[in-house]
Amino acid sequence: MSERHDRQAAWQLLCEYTKTEPLRKHALAVEAAMRAYARKLGGDEEQWAIVGLLHDFDYEAHPNPDEHPLKGAEIMRRLGWPDEIIYAVMCHADYLGLERKTPMDRAIYAVDELTGLIIAVALVRPNKSIQEVDVKAVRKKMKDKGFARAVNRDDIVKGAGQLGVDLDEHIAFVIEALRPVATELGIAGASP
Repeated sequence: MSERHDRQAAWQLLCEYTKTEPLRKHALAVEAAMRAYARKLGGDEEQWAIVGLLHDFDYEAHPNPDEHPLKGAEIMRRLGWPDEIIYAVMCHADYLGLERKTPMDRAIYAVDELTGLIIAVALVRPNKSIQEVDVKAVRKKMKDKGFARAVNRDDIVKGAGQLGVDLDEHIAFVIEALRPVATELGIAGASP
């Protein structure tokens, strides 16, 4: 991958289009989960991480399904980002109906909604810490349709299936992937 299309360039592109902290934190969470899955599945860690960072970079400017992530893909093409990164970014949007051809394509779809749910669960724990989050807590909150209403539970279940992993194992894996970046995500817990 060229220097023009490295992690720093991805972060700059994200920050150019994404001004709100919650959406930037979501990008960091998805990046962490993608890095972890790249390591597990033998993928290119930097490439997978960039897909995680950029999957929603155009969302604030183009929040509608008829534009997001298609407008982002146009911007990325114009800037010369590699086709496989652009395609994977588009794969996170189930409504586009794209075939998820590679493990990277399947992983971005599988981790996108799940990271949001896990962070929401961490934020309602007594110490607002991911250390207090386990599979049981996430599964319980998944059943509560009023909790984190914007999180698509069907995408979480379908994503694990497409990735070929047990749902509980997938949840546990993503929880572990988020722990090293808990401070950046605001889920490291209250200071004593």
